[in-house]
Amino acid sequence: MVSLCPARDPLTESVMTTRNNKAVANAVVISAMLFAASPASAGTVSGKLTSADGDAIAGAIIRLTDVQAGISESVYSDARGEYVLETDLQGELRLRFRAHYFADHEEQIVLPDAAASLGKDVRMTALDADREVSESLAASYHFNELPFDIGEDEPFTRDKFQLECLSCHQLGNPFTRTVRPAESWQQSVQRMHAYMGAMDITEKDRRRAEIFAEGFDGKPTEMRPDFPFDDALAHTKVYEYQLPSSGVPHDAYVHSENGLVYTVDQFADGMYVTNLEKGETEFVPHPEQGMPLGGIFTVLGVPPAMNKVNVRHGPHSLAEGHDGKLYVTNSYSASIGVFNPETNEWEQKIPLPGNAPYPHTIRVDSEGILWFSVVGTEQIGRLDPKSQEVTLIDLPEPRPVAITPAVLTYGVAVSTLDGSIWYSRLWGNRIGRIDPDTLEVTEIESPVFGPRRLRFAEDGILWQTGYGHGEIARIDTKTMDMKVYEMPEFAPDARPGPYSLNIAPKTGDVWVNETMTDHIYRFDPEQERFIAYPAPLRGTYTRDVTFTAGGWACMTNNPIPVQALEEFTGVLMCLDPNYRK
Repeated sequence: MVSLCPARDPLTESVMTTRNNKAVANAVVISAMLFAASPASAGTVSGKLTSADGDAIAGAIIRLTDVQAGISESVYSDARGEYVLETDLQGELRLRFRAHYFADHEEQIVLPDAAASLGKDVRMTALDADREVSESLAASYHFNELPFDIGEDEPFTRDKFQLECLSCHQLGNPFTRTVRPAESWQQSVQRMHAYMGAMDITEKDRRRAEIFAEGFDGKPTEMRPDFPFDDALAHTKVYEYQLPSSGVPHDAYVHSENGLVYTVDQFADGMYVTNLEKGETEFVPHPEQGMPLGGIFTVLGVPPAMNKVNVRHGPHSLAEGHDGKLYVTNSYSASIGVFNPETNEWEQKIPLPGNAPYPHTIRVDSEGILWFSVVGTEQIGRLDPKSQEVTLIDLPEPRPVAITPAVLTYGVAVSTLDGSIWYSRLWGNRIGRIDPDTLEVTEIESPVFGPRRLRFAEDGILWQTGYGHGEIARIDTKTMDMKVYEMPEFAPDARPGPYSLNIAPKTGDVWVNETMTDHIYRFDPEQERFIAYPAPLRGTYTRDVTFTAGGWACMTNNPIPVQALEEFTGVLMCLDPNYRK
């Protein structure tokens, strides 16, 4: 049995911040009455960024934060180093300037009203010490310092390491690259291998621990990635809404009727509801509904060493049914949760047959049927929400490519051409198709290594991420013609980790979540080019994309543990690619 994403950090054994149970016993409204969008009569902060030599700094992040409200807005400087940040944030605010290879510049400012304007030119200081530069770089460049195996058939090559060890969290950020002896690493490695279902592999436990101890030696990385500037950055604005007391705010979804953003938090055991226009977020805890702490794993008698999650349900992924309700994969209670946006309450969960553990990703088809993956039993589930009848579909025998016997039946997508159901097997390097009427299953080899989440565009093209090699694939499911695109590499062999993707309904652009480079990516299928957006916070780990009616791309920023994220709090992040166009 595989149990993913433990509540303890898998490599440092640091316990997540204790949550006040009384605080989440009832819905708590975190009010931020400042409208965090770009209104017609906005205040303005503008200026120019230059180096000590007077050269323009392009692509810098200018971030304005209302600390009390937990709302931030960011823009990027253009090719001339100039920026304009329109905002409705008022009062005492924190203004931060950040650019690659320069020291942050931060100061407190006051915007007395919504019509206030402030000019702020900044001459930024270059980082000159190796350690300063090293500390400013994302996890990927420190991860690359590990002495990976070279031979393709060896167990600990970089791509296999990325596939197996970065599934839930980063490796290489300050939280996980602490200097430790191999003996200490081995304890963590043994536990993580056990989570993967790989027991009693002592030699591999020892070898992986030695790789960690040797590579994470406390020395600055010598990698110096080159970050190109794209003009699209100058027309983009990023909004961030803190999710207070969040554990793992996993997937977010913009509701088609009310426009609110619903975020399931796997380790806070509930739902965040965010009103983007008002800047308000509310947390609604999932009722116990007879489930003990540890969920179905406690019911099944999984040993405490394998079940350290202090939650009952672990909501993970969500989809909007034709009745407007949100159907949620409760990963730890082996059930489908039901959240009613009209009442703002959880309804009675729908249990899975046989206590099938860890339902993972859920999608809805044109008939209103819900389809979801089940990691623990390597199946695909079908739920008719009207009758609440659940069918679990067996898949072909697993063929793992990792050291684990599991293959992680992972992503699910519904074809916009014929309604067929497609799925991915992350550690099996396979994708498959299910006929929705006969439930007949067909599997093929994945065109990319480590297929993670996948989705169909309106034109019927299937897009999927390849986590191990940092790629995305385009698949014409009518002809089975396939094309693979390598994501941008800012330094040699520092491959991105694409987790999920979604296709913007208005433009057809493919937005890609990523976990190791502190960037969000957009792919233009017509021009066949990527645009990389630097994230405002270091330690960024995003897992899914959803879109507002106005074209914003929204996602949660949620490394495990959440303390690995700069500012130590999970956030809902939205990118507006049409700002000031």
